[in-house]
Amino acid sequence: MDFETFLNATGEIGYVRRISSTIVFCDGLPGAKLSEVVIFENGEIGQVFSTNKDSIEIIVLSKGYIKVGTKVARTGQTFKINIGNHLFGNVISPTDLITFEGNDESADRIIESEPLGIDRRKNIGKPFETGVTLVDLMLPLGMGQRELLIGDRKTNKTQFVLQSILTQAQKGTICIYAAIAKKRTDVILFNKFAKNNKIDGKIITIASYPDDPSGLIYLTPYIAMTIAEYFRDRGEDVYLCFDDLTAHAKYYREISLLAGRFPGRNSYPGDIFYLHSRLLERAGNFIVEGSDKKSGEASITCMPVAEMVMGDFSGYIQTNLMAMTDGHLYFDRDYYNQGKRPPINPFLSVTRVGRQAQTPLLRELSRKITSFMVGYEKMKEFMHFGAELSEESQKMLITGDKISSIFEQSSISPRPFSLSILMFTAVWAGYWQEKDINGLKLELKKLSNLYMVNEEFRKQAESTIQNSPSFNHLVDSMKSSQSNILQMLSELK
Repeated sequence: MDFETFLNATGEIGYVRRISSTIVFCDGLPGAKLSEVVIFENGEIGQVFSTNKDSIEIIVLSKGYIKVGTKVARTGQTFKINIGNHLFGNVISPTDLITFEGNDESADRIIESEPLGIDRRKNIGKPFETGVTLVDLMLPLGMGQRELLIGDRKTNKTQFVLQSILTQAQKGTICIYAAIAKKRTDVILFNKFAKNNKIDGKIITIASYPDDPSGLIYLTPYIAMTIAEYFRDRGEDVYLCFDDLTAHAKYYREISLLAGRFPGRNSYPGDIFYLHSRLLERAGNFIVEGSDKKSGEASITCMPVAEMVMGDFSGYIQTNLMAMTDGHLYFDRDYYNQGKRPPINPFLSVTRVGRQAQTPLLRELSRKITSFMVGYEKMKEFMHFGAELSEESQKMLITGDKISSIFEQSSISPRPFSLSILMFTAVWAGYWQEKDINGLKLELKKLSNLYMVNEEFRKQAESTIQNSPSFNHLVDSMKSSQSNILQMLSELK
């Protein structure tokens, strides 16, 4: 359908009065509504951003040439996106998905949809495995949780996203990566990573770039969330990452300032909190009618990324996102400079609902690790004063160093949850006491290889973990199996 068709259908015409970059001010069109799609006489499309008494403001969503005096017509429709299995394995621009003429109601969905109410939501009860030992043991997450990833630039936030996507895709979860105003090279590398690991059949990448119109960048996360809701309604669990929402906020600020909105703190408009909260509240754990699962539920686990400046926690957008999520993982610049990988600071990170998805054993194990590591960090600070340490304190430092080495994962190599538990329990039970840190890392690598290669050993380890009512019982089981396990490790090359 073209301009003339819509003009004849609505009987209203407008004229471009003023142009301010991606914002067009238009006279006429008295029946225009917010978020309605409009079409220009040269075929370009836009969306109504605001309505005034004598004019309307339109966000232009294409790079075409528009001049003062150009005719505009209403369409009477809002944007929809065409969704289906054809999206998997491809890098898709929002312009490839946006339509306003679709007739297939099963596949075409409105971008701005209402989130499901409390009667359709369910408590988070299933753990979300990231493949990162530090997070899975100390900062557990749940399916349907909204967890903020926050840190300075170049602190391995994206690497954590890659590890968690690889882990979830291998478990059958649908993964959606929304690259918001990212460099093309970064998006290409992400797509290459998915194909190299043969998980592209479970991944959808929605990408906008810095040279795209601001309106298109603004719509990117909403399109990604709409796709996630489509698969959720089919009974699928979805993992969604927004990379990153601080860039999204900057482009929305640009749009608002060009439209003449009154600037607030840091020149952001007054509705910036609402902009992101209405997006993130669409994630969660939901009751889905007609789901093939016995539980009758499906989840959208959402991880927005936020960039900090010089470790400043008090940034406007950063604190907004902290307030509307279920916790945050803090990627510490100091940890990164010390060579810790991943550089997540567990003492400044928070998970609010992840622990309720754990079994009693894992909850006990998580508490034990956290309390021990807090004491370990205090002891390390105490050492700076040159104080003499008791034998017990020295043992605590040695054990703490060994546990810290378990948490190190320098490359993108997700670690199964059971293997992480096995490694920690083995060190806690007194395995490899005579080994230094380098020797311990070698033994842990052998244990990892044994777990991955020997199916019988893997099943036995998983069975032991599942059948242990408490952490002490698990430690006793590991002690009784110590000679057998060490014998098997010694036989590995």
